[in-house]
Amino acid sequence: MTMLIRTTVLALLVLGLLPVTAQAWIRNPATTFAKLPPGTAHPEGIAVGPDGDLYVANFDVGGSAGHVVVFDGKSGRLLRTLTLTTAANPQPSNFLLGLDFHPTTHQLLVIDFGRGNVLSVNQFTGDSTVFMTVPGSGLNALTFDTDGNVYVSDSAQGIIWRTGSGGGVASAWVTDPLLMTTGVPPFGANGLAFNRSQTALFVANTGNDTVVKIPVSGSPPSPGPVAPFVFVNSINGADGLIIDVQDRIWVAANQSDEIVVLDPTNGRVIAKLGDFGGIGPDGAPNGLLFPASLVLHGNFLFVTNLSLDLGAALGASNRTVDSPWAAQVTTHTISRINAHLPPIQGLP
Repeated sequence: MTMLIRTTVLALLVLGLLPVTAQAWIRNPATTFAKLPPGTAHPEGIAVGPDGDLYVANFDVGGSAGHVVVFDGKSGRLLRTLTLTTAANPQPSNFLLGLDFHPTTHQLLVIDFGRGNVLSVNQFTGDSTVFMTVPGSGLNALTFDTDGNVYVSDSAQGIIWRTGSGGGVASAWVTDPLLMTTGVPPFGANGLAFNRSQTALFVANTGNDTVVKIPVSGSPPSPGPVAPFVFVNSINGADGLIIDVQDRIWVAANQSDEIVVLDPTNGRVIAKLGDFGGIGPDGAPNGLLFPASLVLHGNFLFVTNLSLDLGAALGASNRTVDSPWAAQVTTHTISRINAHLPPIQGLP
């Protein structure tokens, strides 16, 4: 017995002298920040307004109108629900996707996927006018350059469209097969953002599980050759994409229910945040479920849980691993994650 005790103590001492290896990923948890009000569902696009409030667009399968829901950016309290209307016909559809505030005009721009256009929306009343038109498109997400030009991804046609700060008919800025997909979910080019020096535009391709890099030069920006296009693979359902002040790339992985953060120099993953924890008794997802869009605000990352049953919405061939869980959701949510990234051993 004495020999056993001595051996155990010696083993513990040896272990204590070994270097401590950090966990591969210390996942900051995703908690529920806000719940969508009755009559709205499937939050998709998200943006922070000039007032610090959060604006959320609904891709409301089964709905009859397009909604933007506004929450207090600190407490998550529901402030108002905008029902988008226009003086012209047809009225905005119930399939709204990306949205953001124009950096110079401060217009709230909302993509109407169902009508194939971008709307300028009154942030208090929901009154809308057509800001940008595109022929036969699958518009998804939008971003801006430093001159105020507007760029919109087209998930169906593999195009990045561009128009000026005043809107109008868009022109094709980049067209490339790497922005298209035959995969599932069946969306090609999705979230997009320029790096801080505006030397590259990064685009998520959902169906291909990739992020691609488009080199950029000049003013207004001109796309470079396609040769250095491919950037990184293996993000399962790469959806919304944003870039922070350090040029790190944050991507919503909608089929692995996590946020993946990439080093911009080589595409190395430096953090994975959030996870899925089942469905609560109120019918709301715990954590992330089909995370679609994301935005940094203060010390936090805010993420929309699209919770979309693709099999039911687009046919059985588009059923995904999230579909059975999404079918159970009756309460739709916005998640919040601490945006501080834990240190990773071996990272310069």
